[in-house]
Amino acid sequence: MRLSKSKLIGLAALLVAFALIAGTLVWRDSRPKPVEITSVDGYLGGEKIGLFDDPQFNALAAKDGLKVDYRKAGSLDMMTADRKGLDYLFPSSRAAVDYGKAKGVDTSTSDIVFNSPIVMYTHKAVADALVGSGIMSRANGVYTMDMSKAVAAMSANKTWGDVGWPSGYGQFRIDSTDPIKSNSGNEYAALVAATLNGGQPATVASIQRDAPALTSIFGKSGWMETSSEDSFNQFLTLGVGSKPIMVGYESQILDLAANNPDAWKQVKDDIVIAYPTPTVWSTHVLIPTNAKGQKLLALLKKPETQKLAWERHGFRSANFTGASSITRFGVPGTLDQITAVAELPRNDAMQSLIEVLTKGTQQ
Repeated sequence: MRLSKSKLIGLAALLVAFALIAGTLVWRDSRPKPVEITSVDGYLGGEKIGLFDDPQFNALAAKDGLKVDYRKAGSLDMMTADRKGLDYLFPSSRAAVDYGKAKGVDTSTSDIVFNSPIVMYTHKAVADALVGSGIMSRANGVYTMDMSKAVAAMSANKTWGDVGWPSGYGQFRIDSTDPIKSNSGNEYAALVAATLNGGQPATVASIQRDAPALTSIFGKSGWMETSSEDSFNQFLTLGVGSKPIMVGYESQILDLAANNPDAWKQVKDDIVIAYPTPTVWSTHVLIPTNAKGQKLLALLKKPETQKLAWERHGFRSANFTGASSITRFGVPGTLDQITAVAELPRNDAMQSLIEVLTKGTQQ
């Protein structure tokens, strides 16, 4: 039986429709399954906000099925804050981790993610004045601060004029974040305590002995921010009269140069980075509180995340081997290798230091 022309056309159309449907089904089955996105939330030190807000970081997180949220908190503050419903804590030092452990935080699955040395930020006029008085030195374009001389000057209540900068108002001081709440201030306090102890890591006994000097030195700064990010932004905004010298992380100026070139252009001829001799390493440790936090830790440890954190935000990886030179940022006076480094005190001494400074602020 021969089919009519119209029936042949209809049959052909039907076969084409079946082929299209079958092809669509095969194509759908062959496509990669969409990644299920899980939100992860926790406390984050302010200096790492630039990384967590970076679209490239968020793209890496999405590939791993994560949407990373955060709440800004000081490294010590987050250890005693309400952690209900949170998946991670991301402080900026092992000392903060030990402090949290002493407060009942489970740190058994924590791991080091980044490193950054504690540095001083100042202005060229101040730096050159302190070089003239011997508190700071400059060699091969790199400024360093002699912590023994700086602490001695603060202990003796020297004025800015006494240390070579007559334009400064009041007593010579080095501003930091609140050492009771924030890591950069806390690690700076540990460095001051070690300096008062003859260069050796402070002990409970030495901190109790040097308590008057410690409270006097930190009392010179008055009110202190609880976030390193806020402190650095205030330093950049308010100028030399408000914060002649401040404590911060090396990563902060590198992040500024890489991500805000217009702002960096405005300040690059004035802002000076100085490495304390000795300094201390700020070790950024992620503390997962559940399986979601563990996934974030795995993401942060990936080579591509470590590379991004260094090249765009200035965080040195847990093992700095193979990373590009720090000269990539175009920030004068920076060092690839930090050689003069002091050890942080044991946890019992750090606890004693916090107690001493807490009492000092309440007097």
